[in-house]
Amino acid sequence: MKIHEYQAKRLFAAYEIPVPQGGIAQTPQEAKNVAREIGHRVVVKAQVHAGGRGRAGGVHRASSPEEAERIAANLLGSRLVTPQTGPEGAPINAVLVEEALEPRHQLYLGLVIDSAQATPALMASEAGGTEIEEIAAQTPEKIIRSFVDPNLGGFRPFQARRVAFGLNLPLGQIKPATDIILALYRLFQEKDCSLAEINPLILTQDERLVALDAKLDFDDNALYRHPDIAALRDPGQENPLEVEAKSQGIQNYIKMEGDIGIVVNGAGLAMAVMDTLKAAGGSPANFLDIGTVNRYERVVHAFHILSADPQVKAVLVNIFGGMARADVIARGIVEAFKQRESKFPVVVRLAGTNVAEGERILAESGLNLIRAASLYEAAEKAIAAAAGKFF
Repeated sequence: MKIHEYQAKRLFAAYEIPVPQGGIAQTPQEAKNVAREIGHRVVVKAQVHAGGRGRAGGVHRASSPEEAERIAANLLGSRLVTPQTGPEGAPINAVLVEEALEPRHQLYLGLVIDSAQATPALMASEAGGTEIEEIAAQTPEKIIRSFVDPNLGGFRPFQARRVAFGLNLPLGQIKPATDIILALYRLFQEKDCSLAEINPLILTQDERLVALDAKLDFDDNALYRHPDIAALRDPGQENPLEVEAKSQGIQNYIKMEGDIGIVVNGAGLAMAVMDTLKAAGGSPANFLDIGTVNRYERVVHAFHILSADPQVKAVLVNIFGGMARADVIARGIVEAFKQRESKFPVVVRLAGTNVAEGERILAESGLNLIRAASLYEAAEKAIAAAAGKFF
């Protein structure tokens, strides 16, 4: 789960990570009031769940409260298009108005889960202010990595000091930098983050370290432990189909750019189906894992979501019944057609538990389904069906 910058900065402040003075505004008048309260030049920043806001025109400086009001009026109610939003953009329903600080130096600081090391990893760089991918590509020698050793009880102060020295900060900033690094790790650990990032962490002209930007992502599977974090979710920033899927109990749905909808049971199987489609020359419209459940309603809900996606031209159902039963899936497919949740050609491949009963249900349904015996055959037929060819 993602949250807005202003929400992340409130969490930063609670963990004593320095942030600029500022406030959130949902109307131009509120932006003017916040700017007047700050009393000097401000920055007006669009609040969307995407990076690259500055380059996309979502961040502006204002030298007066009236200018802040005008900028907010132009931003609020519009959509910001960045490389991370796609061409449809993301709605701007709020702006963050905060003091404009002049950086003497910009740093990068971030914590992620390193899947290869199976542990959290701290990344830091003295080349902040740009995307970490750009830093890695252009100046990889400037990236410092430090891994959390569970046997040491977490990220230790000596590790944080080592990173602080590696950032080539003035000696007087080593302790403040160490404190920020340790505070960021505590936040990352205690709130079950999947990402905690400050880019840039700036050294101001008067030699203060301040988190000029803030980004926090959270592990969805841990949100039950953090109702305060779950309450920060902004569905308006999420894909409407993904929001609808969650409301129907389908937690593992991700909208993609292709034209072939997929329905599978299991995340690994979903990835295998997507890879097979790509290898066969097709393109998946989604990642959709109905999970290991024996409820035909879940299949009906899946078809409902796919029917609401105008990009979908065909659907590939690939079920391998282990704990899930093929006959339950088959009943779900039949019910989806009864409820008119399917308006496209459907390719079905069933295997595993109760497959004979599942095949019987489909055969006796009278539905015009496209059948396949293997995954690759199913992929080829789905691609042909999406192109308007029927079997």
